[in-house]
Amino acid sequence: MSERTTDTAEPIDGAGRVDSVDSATEAFVAHRNLLFTVAYEMLGSAADAEDVLQETWLRWVRVDLGTVREERAFLVRIVTRQALDRLRALGRRKEAYVGPWLPEPLLTAPDVAEDIELADSVSMAMLLVLETLGPVERAVFVLREVFDLDYDEIAEAVDRSPAAVRQIAHRARAHVAARRPRGTASPAETRAVLQAFQRAVETGDLQGLLDVLAPDVVALADGGGVKHALLRPIVGADKVARLLAIRWWKRDAERSVEPVQVNGGPGLLVRVNGEIDGVLAVRVENGTVTGLYHVRNPEKLSRVERETAVSR
Repeated sequence: MSERTTDTAEPIDGAGRVDSVDSATEAFVAHRNLLFTVAYEMLGSAADAEDVLQETWLRWVRVDLGTVREERAFLVRIVTRQALDRLRALGRRKEAYVGPWLPEPLLTAPDVAEDIELADSVSMAMLLVLETLGPVERAVFVLREVFDLDYDEIAEAVDRSPAAVRQIAHRARAHVAARRPRGTASPAETRAVLQAFQRAVETGDLQGLLDVLAPDVVALADGGGVKHALLRPIVGADKVARLLAIRWWKRDAERSVEPVQVNGGPGLLVRVNGEIDGVLAVRVENGTVTGLYHVRNPEKLSRVERETAVSR
């Protein structure tokens, strides 16, 4: 059970202020990666997650730490409330978004893939599933299923009763289970599939693509109305293979790709004339590519030049 102190406590006066700020800073830095991950999984946007962290810090530094029994829980509560406010605003922004919307991709460290639950929770496929939940349902699912908070802590974060949170969690869990990808792939299998996929893309090998793509593979793209992108999902190995072998690769003579870790899974960083043009997150299940998520919107590519730390 977390403390009952609100996240809008009065500021501390007097000589203890400097020590309090130092202590607040130490605690915030210690939990920063966790807080970013909570915000990112709720929002699907690294830029908005960073804004939420800034808002969280401004509230946290005003709290009397003597009233806080558990710093992690208190910080998660603040970041969740700020993310919920931002998520509701994002919903209105997405309604006016030009073209299909995909989450902002993150370049992640290899060790993220070793934490299967964390990697799955930040994957492009899962973030798209979370987009189908309402704001409170999304917050409850993330806090319970990914970060294993107890129902009382979640109730305080989303301003609901513990009983209501249990019901929301049950509904959200069933909703996600019906939509989440179900296949699995070992690290070795994932590497082999990505290598085969990369070779086929680079050489325009239609048969090679057909061999590595699942029959019901889905390709999605996000150009944000700035860059050329697919206007709707492309479904089926034949259509996706032809898109990649004929239309996608041949359009730019100086296009190149390199393997990277994207959102805890395999991906390709795409360059045109040496400049980053996009990132292609690849979903691998049961030895084949089942999903391709191509992000070209320049506003969403700031996190693919350096690794972003995520944690639970």
